Amino acid sequence: MITPIAEPPVVVREMNHDDIATVSDIERRSYEFPWSHGVFRDCLLAGYQNVVLVRDRFVAGYSVLSVAAGEAHILNICVDPEYRSRGYGEKLLDEMLFRARAASVRKIFLEVRPSNELAIALYKKKGFHQVANRPAYYQANEGREDAAVLAKKLEIES
Repeated sequence: MITPIAEPPVVVREMNHDDIATVSDIERRSYEFPWSHGVFRDCLLAGYQNVVLVRDRFVAGYSVLSVAAGEAHILNICVDPEYRSRGYGEKLLDEMLFRARAASVRKIFLEVRPSNELAIALYKKKGFHQVANRPAYYQANEGREDAAVLAKKLEIES
């Protein structure tokens, strides 16, 4: 009998300044037009909800959430290309939803490239729906790409 090898446990924790180099590297390997090291630093300094997903002591993904005026905005969710298709993106999204609810947020938003079909499928699975389109929002190799604006109403847990 073959015993399957168990996946190492993953934990989501607060991002810190020591994580920025790794997070920036994952960002560069994931996107043609990545956020800079300075953008991640500024997100930490601004007090956003910044988390990393750690697998076997290695950062495998991260997410950034802004909360203000009763709304939340997921600014970035990314999983290292080496660790995709393991449910880590969903785990990060669930963490962002949990944090938004904990902050008594009633509605959460995000932008996504319409070409990012896997991300859109995950967001729809979690109850997001498209509420707007932002023309020419993202840089692209040939001009710019629109952004689909997705939203989800949150029930505040009592």
